[in-house]
Amino acid sequence: MTSKHHLLSAREIAAQIRRKAVSPVEVARAHLDRIERLNPKLNAFVDCQPEAVLAQARDAEKAILRGDELGPLHGAPVSIKSSIDVAGHLCEAGTRLRAGHIAAEDAPLVARLRAAGAVILGVTNAPELLMAWETDNLLYGRTNNPWDLTRTAGGSSGGEAAAIAAGLSAGGVGSDGGGSIREPAHFCGICGLKPTPGRIPSTGHFPKSGGPFVLIGVVGPMARTVEDLRMLFEVMAGWDDGDPCSAPVEVREVHEEVIRSMNIGFFEDDGRTPVTKETKSAVNRAASLLLSCGFHVESFRPEGLEQARRLWWEFFGRAGGMILEPLLRGHESELSPLLREFRGWTNAEPPHTGESLLAAWLGRDEVREKILLQMRKYPVLICPAAAIPAFRHGEREWLVEGKTVKYLDAWSYCEWFNLLGFPAAVVPMGYSDEGLPIGVQIVGRPWQEEIVLEVAAKLEEERGPWAAPQLVG
Repeated sequence: MTSKHHLLSAREIAAQIRRKAVSPVEVARAHLDRIERLNPKLNAFVDCQPEAVLAQARDAEKAILRGDELGPLHGAPVSIKSSIDVAGHLCEAGTRLRAGHIAAEDAPLVARLRAAGAVILGVTNAPELLMAWETDNLLYGRTNNPWDLTRTAGGSSGGEAAAIAAGLSAGGVGSDGGGSIREPAHFCGICGLKPTPGRIPSTGHFPKSGGPFVLIGVVGPMARTVEDLRMLFEVMAGWDDGDPCSAPVEVREVHEEVIRSMNIGFFEDDGRTPVTKETKSAVNRAASLLLSCGFHVESFRPEGLEQARRLWWEFFGRAGGMILEPLLRGHESELSPLLREFRGWTNAEPPHTGESLLAAWLGRDEVREKILLQMRKYPVLICPAAAIPAFRHGEREWLVEGKTVKYLDAWSYCEWFNLLGFPAAVVPMGYSDEGLPIGVQIVGRPWQEEIVLEVAAKLEEERGPWAAPQLVG
């Protein structure tokens, strides 16, 4: 397997394996070699067990020789965020408070990936308890962006994004409570999908998705192509008893003609948090590409986004802090700087009372209804994924269009859709002046992942082939 094969899509790798053009063992060895060579620079993987990987690959090869029916991912190497259970692997979620914790069994989504033939390479780095938009912790240190090692790969699924962008993994799984799939995908120049809560089961994720957090936190696929996103989504989607939001929604096929009959709305910014000029250009490029193909695309920005941003913090920040506090109390000296920073923000506010949480929940339902009614006319939205491209390690504010953008504000473009429970995908669509990738976000109504992916696929097709980071390409 030559070096260029590392950047093939998971779909193409599996297709070559089915054609016997390459063996699963060759593919596994090549990816393990690449991990050995590049992971020291990137710090994407935190637990990769080569012998276990090769054992899976040999089993995949035996299945081919026996003439077994092969799944859509047969032999394709994938990775999993270290907050999701993978049997025999570390599941520490970046915290010393779970140091050395080994998952006893696979999360349902991991079991589904294995059943589809995927070879699990290992688990990837995340910030402590996933509470940051960059990846750094006291167990393993920080993950670097393959486009520029002085910059973050994002968070909290930063290890996943870096591994996939650099060709260490063909695709994988992250989680997202406030942009944690989409922001790293945007920073690293790959694709990511935040599904509707319950569409892919979050069972086996730590911290456990429950209570008010279940409304905003999800697990979802990350990959270099939209077709791989779609394939991973279709394999992982489906009911599971352990997910409180799980619903028996079948995967549907959506044809391009359906999308062509819809109005697609787009907006460059929210009128509050400015975005870079290159980000505006990427959104306009996406809108123009669809318009030139005959799609109905109009400028439209829903009302209520600022209310959604404020309410999101009531769930992610205030309620999230309360959920984590029993685990953290008494262990302050063991916490990473990023988690101490998050805890400082949440402790600056009074804990929720029953009355304040109820008010936030009712407010969430009200703004959700308001925006859904507007999306009857525009069932698909295109907008920025974040205000800025990948930032340098440790930065906390940026000057954008003459205005200071602070850390918590830069990701509001993702946070709205966690609060609302809408599916949203990110697709690379441009570059900054420094050559950093810029993604755009495609958003749909709840349970309409198939529509989101169809629009994303069309944008990808019109954009042209995916480009690898020069550092590792």
